[in-house]
Order: sequence, then structure tokens, then C-alpha cells
Amino acid sequence: MEENKILETAEYVKEKLSGDSSGHDWFHTYRVWKLGKKIGVAEGVNLSIIEPACLLHDIADYKLHGGDREIGPKLAGEWLESLNVESCIVNAVKEIILNLSFLGVDNVKPMKTLEGKCVRDADFLDAMGAIGIARCFAFGGAKGNIMYDPSIPINKNMSKEEYSKANHSSINHFYEKLLLLKYYMETETGKKMAVDRHNFMKQYLSQFFKEWDGEI
Repeated sequence: MEENKILETAEYVKEKLSGDSSGHDWFHTYRVWKLGKKIGVAEGVNLSIIEPACLLHDIADYKLHGGDREIGPKLAGEWLESLNVESCIVNAVKEIILNLSFLGVDNVKPMKTLEGKCVRDADFLDAMGAIGIARCFAFGGAKGNIMYDPSIPINKNMSKEEYSKANHSSINHFYEKLLLLKYYMETETGKKMAVDRHNFMKQYLSQFFKEWDGEI
């Protein structure tokens, strides 16, 4: 995919996602774009699919569109077709976006292509570490979720339906998704990058609970 079309796509996404306060804004997309390119280069993958997939992966996130998992691939495909992008790239990008999301521990299927693995690893990395913590609370606030309630049990084994409808606390979300992401990384580069981010989240939670209990 030509550089001018990549830049045009970036501007389209930037305008489309401006004003988002759920953690799925342009800057999330920009970070995933950078991470996807970094992982792709390290893994020796052509970026012609990775770049548009990273840029368009959250053009219509299902969590913000009533659970509709088809709308994102549809809008991404329509945009790329409007730029006369080759059909093989359009179809590859749509396939990646359709299968990208974490939908509970039993519903994260391996990506079929190395390009898809690079994009998913980039997206998962941005849900981890210091950025992931900030995004977790931003999303929880946007959805009206509480920060934490010890009486709400943690459920690490939610079905796809349960996960899609979950309205738990932001702290529960660490255990139900964020701390699990390290184990779903699919590239060697992504696996290495995930370690520090995973450990930082564990350190944060340790501090959180000490403060919650008034120990410090």
C-alpha cells in the first residue's frame, strides 16, 4: 500500500476518532501503528497489510457499537476500497480486524497470518503497562463502571457473551483481561515487549491494594 494512501488513512482515522474519551482514540491507534511497524520489521514482515490494519483496527470498535463485530471490518473495507487499494490487502485487513479482539479466555483464536499476529500483539501491548492502566480507567469511566468493589467476584473464565456484557469494576478488568494478555502474544518480539508491561501492572495492583487496605 502506497505511502500517500497510508498517510491519507491516518488523517481519516485521526478525524474519525477525535474526541473519544474511552481509550480508543486516535492516540491509541497511533501507538498501535508504531508498535505494529516495530514488531513487523523485527519479525521480517511486509508492512503493506500491517499499517492499514493497525490504523483502521478501531475505526468502529464493537464495544462502542452495541457489540456489532462486523461494523469495524465493513467500514475499514469501504475506506480502503475508496482508495482503490488492492482487494487482497482489503480482504486481509478486514480479516485481521474481525478476529483481533479479546473476547474472553476461550475465544482468542490464533491469528492465521504473521501480519495478523503483529497487529494483535501491538493492540494487546497498548492494553498493558502504564498506558494500559490509564486506558482501563478511562474506558471504565466512559462506560459508567465503578473503580473497585471487593464484593464483586472476579471471573477469569467468562464466555464470549458474558465478556461482551460484563459491567464489572475496572480493577476486576485487570484479572479478567489485562493480566492475561501476556499469554496470548504470538510473535517473539511481542512476547519480549510484554514482559515489562505485565510486571508493571502487577506492581501497580500490589500498591493499589496496600493503599486500599490502609497499609501505606
